[in-house]
Amino acid sequence: MERREKVEVPIFTEVDRDSFVRDIYPERRPAVLRGVHLGPCVEKWTVEYLGQRGGDKEVKVHVSTVPQMDFLRKNFVYRTLPFNEFVKRASEEKHSNFFLCEDESYYLRSLGEDVRKEPADLSKQFPDLAEDFQIPHFFEPDQFFSSVFRISSCGLQLWTHYDVSDAQTGLAIISLGPVYPQVMDNLLAQVTGRKRVVLFSPQDALHLYLSGDKSEVLDIDSPDLKEFPEFVKAQRYECVLEPGDLLFIPALWFHNTLALQFGVGVNVFWRHLPAQSYDKKDPYGNKDPLAAARALQALERALHTLDELPADYRDFYGRRMIQRIQKRTYLFNPSGTTEPDNPECTLVHAPNLEESPAEK
Repeated sequence: MERREKVEVPIFTEVDRDSFVRDIYPERRPAVLRGVHLGPCVEKWTVEYLGQRGGDKEVKVHVSTVPQMDFLRKNFVYRTLPFNEFVKRASEEKHSNFFLCEDESYYLRSLGEDVRKEPADLSKQFPDLAEDFQIPHFFEPDQFFSSVFRISSCGLQLWTHYDVSDAQTGLAIISLGPVYPQVMDNLLAQVTGRKRVVLFSPQDALHLYLSGDKSEVLDIDSPDLKEFPEFVKAQRYECVLEPGDLLFIPALWFHNTLALQFGVGVNVFWRHLPAQSYDKKDPYGNKDPLAAARALQALERALHTLDELPADYRDFYGRRMIQRIQKRTYLFNPSGTTEPDNPECTLVHAPNLEESPAEK
């Protein structure tokens, strides 16, 4: 089976809050927003300026000997550097000072002051730089969840995953890499540098070979189709972000980003579901919505119950369960047509039945 043609993510200009809420947000599809005012950061955030304003605050970063980081095989290490030294190294192709090798790659995802209790907030972790960045007013202030500072070496890619958890280790990976979705809506502001972003719909989750919350398909451009034959069925959406662009990434959309240049970005996440949908003891927004968590736990109990049956009975009743889940929850039926199996359904299927590991 041939791979499906990629779909270009649409670009919208002259977008304000009204047009975003009216024309873009209801579609629940990715969209590039070009020309939205982000503040003076687009002009100011040079390597020198970042180092001066960010100072010698210590940050924990990912370091790898290769630009394509792989969480499943752990081909990177964590190291701590002063912020100004990190920015200098991340902007270089060759390093005079290094941990592993002279052309190692770097990645920073900013963290809360207490990584166990609070989410990242640019205004708290980097207040001097936050003065330059204007969060787009596309949602209500009380919906704001986090603003995550991201800096990466040119060419850096990360593993494929979706953002259901980043608190337990305090090291989430969102802005670069293979494929992953998230459970909150997100605006990715590409402040400096260019970045390619590839996205996949939640309805294609079963074609992405998820292991927990991470896809086993590390190389989405030249995948091993003998090992991952179903991957060709996933529809690929793609765009290249220019400095100053915003990318709206709806919750649950998988996305893969590749830094085409040394770049700086800010992810802004907000709670788009009713407040009671979220775990109040989850300061990072890293858990499935409460109803989804309960459903997955119930499913695990049901599967353990099926283990009491002989193999042929487990197969039979397992297939019946799958059929019922499809009819009750899929927005699109398994054949790929756009007619919903259940017109009253408003939920997408869970991409994986396993509990997500802590780290993204």
